[in-house]
Amino acid sequence: MIILTGGAGFIGSCFLWKLNSEGINDIIVVDNLGTSEKWRNLVGKKFKDYIQKDDFLRLVTDNKIPKATHIVHMGACSSTTLTDANYYIHNNYEYSKVLAQWAFKNNSHLLYASSAATYGDGNMGYSDDDKLIYKLRPLNMYGYSKQLFDLWILNNKYENRVTGIKFFNVFGPNEYHKQDMMSVICKTYKNVLDDKGICLFKSYRDDYMDGQQKRDFVYVKDCVDVMFHLFENPDTTGIYNLGTGKARTWNDVANAMFIAAGKKPKIRYIEMPDYLRPKYQYYTQAEMSKLRDAGCAYEFQSLEDSVKDYSTYLEKSENL
Repeated sequence: MIILTGGAGFIGSCFLWKLNSEGINDIIVVDNLGTSEKWRNLVGKKFKDYIQKDDFLRLVTDNKIPKATHIVHMGACSSTTLTDANYYIHNNYEYSKVLAQWAFKNNSHLLYASSAATYGDGNMGYSDDDKLIYKLRPLNMYGYSKQLFDLWILNNKYENRVTGIKFFNVFGPNEYHKQDMMSVICKTYKNVLDDKGICLFKSYRDDYMDGQQKRDFVYVKDCVDVMFHLFENPDTTGIYNLGTGKARTWNDVANAMFIAAGKKPKIRYIEMPDYLRPKYQYYTQAEMSKLRDAGCAYEFQSLEDSVKDYSTYLEKSENL
């Protein structure tokens, strides 16, 4: 049996789709549906049961959940702008510790989501070497909550009992419910189709022209393929980056959208909100050698091919 937290969320629901496509249906989905539309991500998927996240934690602490061979822990608050630090600690850090301890007690493989937000402004680079994790300085509470759990794993020498994934800039189907945290592609593709163009943030650094800020954009279909490899190889333990290893500019993203839509480029550069400027990452690029050395030499799709594939879902308002 598999427990999948965050199973109605973006990456979680896509991994549920991947498991189903591999003929795996013995799954307990855990999430907090609230008032969002993410329940739609579960429609058509196959799983054994659904449990609300708070109910699930009580069942875990009371030892009323059957043992699972795998726990895939994607559930977390992923907002980078929420200011309630206590909520991040409770929801992202403490919840993860309880789940990890339960996994260890039951000899379950724990595959969990960390984040590239742990790298902060990137001054320390983007290596997933364990020694570097202690030196990182995240720029927001979301990134810090993820780093806290990574550090808890390392400080307690649990790294050989879990597999952690530092997701970089993931985009793709099933992200529509994430509001401000949706990718620019999801937010603005309809405008591109309607010939309204796209708005990108101006740069406030002399070494980056407007729209030339870079990110490691990775398609969610590639992510779930890598996740499934790690799922099938639970002996591949440790904390790994998951990006393409190739930084691309926001202008590249915009142009890929125009090509996919068959429209002429129309880009306008706008002011970045004051609150975001000191926390903004101008460059991210995953170092992927650790994952390759662990036996996962995955060939990622190009940004252009990924955006083209994603556009087919956006044009039809379809989910995975």
